[in-house]
Amino acid sequence: MIAVYVIPFALPALLLAIIAAVPVGARWLRVAQREHYVPGSTSWMAWLWVRREPLTGPLALVAAGATVAAALSPYSWLQVMALVAIVLTALLPWGMPVRGTSKKLAFTPRLVRLAVLWAVLHLALGILALFVLGTAGPALVLVLSAPLTDLALAIMAPIEKAASQRFVTAAQKRLAQVRPRVVAITGSYGKTSTKNYVAHLLSGTFATVASPASFNNRLGLSRAVNDKLVPGTEVFVAEMGIFGPGEIRELSTFFPPDIAAITVIGEAHLQRMRSTDVILRAKTEITERAGTVVLPIDDPRLARHATLCASQGKRVITVSCVAGTEADVVLDPVDGTIVIGPGAAPVPVTVSGTGHAVNVAVAAGIAFAAGVPVAGIAARLGDLPGSQHRAEVQQAPSGALVIDDTYNANPVGSLRALEGAASLAAERGGPLVVVTPGMVELGPVQVERNRAFGAAIGAANGLLLAVARTNRAALLAGYASTATAEAPGAVAVATREQAVRRAVEAAGDRGVILYENDLPDHYP
Repeated sequence: MIAVYVIPFALPALLLAIIAAVPVGARWLRVAQREHYVPGSTSWMAWLWVRREPLTGPLALVAAGATVAAALSPYSWLQVMALVAIVLTALLPWGMPVRGTSKKLAFTPRLVRLAVLWAVLHLALGILALFVLGTAGPALVLVLSAPLTDLALAIMAPIEKAASQRFVTAAQKRLAQVRPRVVAITGSYGKTSTKNYVAHLLSGTFATVASPASFNNRLGLSRAVNDKLVPGTEVFVAEMGIFGPGEIRELSTFFPPDIAAITVIGEAHLQRMRSTDVILRAKTEITERAGTVVLPIDDPRLARHATLCASQGKRVITVSCVAGTEADVVLDPVDGTIVIGPGAAPVPVTVSGTGHAVNVAVAAGIAFAAGVPVAGIAARLGDLPGSQHRAEVQQAPSGALVIDDTYNANPVGSLRALEGAASLAAERGGPLVVVTPGMVELGPVQVERNRAFGAAIGAANGLLLAVARTNRAALLAGYASTATAEAPGAVAVATREQAVRRAVEAAGDRGVILYENDLPDHYP
C-alpha cells in the first residue's frame, strides 16, 4: 500500500534533489576547501551557522521535520513534504554565498576529486534511501550533507596523502642534494613574521631561502623546497604549522631542522587541541631532532623545556623580552635596546608599537645561533621587513592612519594591536575605530576572549564595528561592560564592506582605523 502512494513522487523527489545538490555541494565543498580539507570541519561550520544565523536554525528544523513527516506518513499528500525539505535544504545555511565573494571556490584538482566522491556518495545514498524511505530518502541525504561531506573528506585523506607523497620524496631528494642548514620555526602565533625577520637577518651573511607566505604544512614545505631551493642555498627557513599533535614530528622527519625555534605558546589552536598543555607538547616536537634550539624563556613552560633540551646535549639559545633576564639575547622594548650574546653591549633596536617584541628577539636568537656576526645582526635589525596584513600601517587617502592586522587572530596580538592603535590615535588627536569580526578557533575560551577584546575597545574609547555574527554578541557585551558615556559606541555591521565605509567616515582625516582579523564569508 505504501509503495502505491510513494511511486508518484519518487522521480520528482530524486530529480529535485539532484538539482538542489548543486548549491548544497558548492557551499559545503567550499567550506571543506577553506578549512584545509580537515574531516569534521564541515559539520562544525554547519553547527556554527545554526547557532549564529537567526533563520538557519528554524529553517533547518522545518526541513528536518518535513523529512520525518514524509518518511513516517502513509498518506500520499504528506509525501510532498519531502519536496519542501529538499527546497529548504538548497537554501541553507541561510546567507552563505554559493560560490563566495571573499574566498571563492577554487576548482583545484584536489577539489575536483573530492567533488566526484561527494556526488557519488550523495547519489548512491539518495537512491538507496529512496527505496527504503520513499520520497523522504533524497531529502534526508541532503539534510545530512554536511556530515556526508566530512565522510568524503575522511575517505579522501589517506588517498590524497599517498598520492602526494611523490612531492615530499622529491623535496627530500632536493634537500639531500643542496644540503642547506634547515631553520624550523613554529609557535601559536608570530611564525610568519619571525620567519621573514630571520630570512632578512641571515641573508646578509648566507644564501637564504624561506618558505613563502604561510606554506607551513607537508605539501606547502615540499613545494617551497622543490620550487625555490637551488644549488648554493646555504640556509632554508621553514615555518611549521599544525592541526594536531604529531604533525610537527612528521614534518621534522621530512625536513630535519638543524636549528629549531618556538615563538610563543598561546591559545590559537584550542578549538582543535582543547588545552595549552596539548599545544605545548605538539609545538615542542620541533626540538626533538634539532641540534640547536632557540626558545623565549619568559614563558616558564618554555624555560623548563630549554632546561630539558640542554640536559639532552642540545645547544640552547635563550631569548627574553624582560630587561635584566639572564639570557643569550635580551630585547628591552621599553628602552629600545637589544643585547645579543652574553656580556655584549646593548644596541638600539626599533620594535613596532603594534607588533610583537618576542618575534624580533627569537629572530635575533636564530641569527646568533646560525653564526651571523653580532654587528651584522644589529645592522639589519633597523630595517626588518613587515608581513602582509600583520600590523601594516598605511595612510588612507582621507588622511586617517590604517592598521591592517587582518591576519592576526590571537588574543595577545589583538590586544597589542589595539594598544598600539590607541596610542597612535592619542598622538594624532583623532578618533579610534576598530573593525573586527572577533577571533575564532579558540574553543572553550572563544566567547571569553572576544568579550575581553570588546571590553578593551570600550575602555580605550574606540568605536567598535562588529562585523558579521560569529562573535558579535561577545564583542558587544564586552564593549558595553567598560564603555563610558564619552565612548562613541559599538555597532553591529553585516559585512566588512559596510564596516569599511563607516570606519572611513568616522575616522575623518586624523583618526586611526584598526582592522583586526578578518573572516571569509563561509563564517556567519
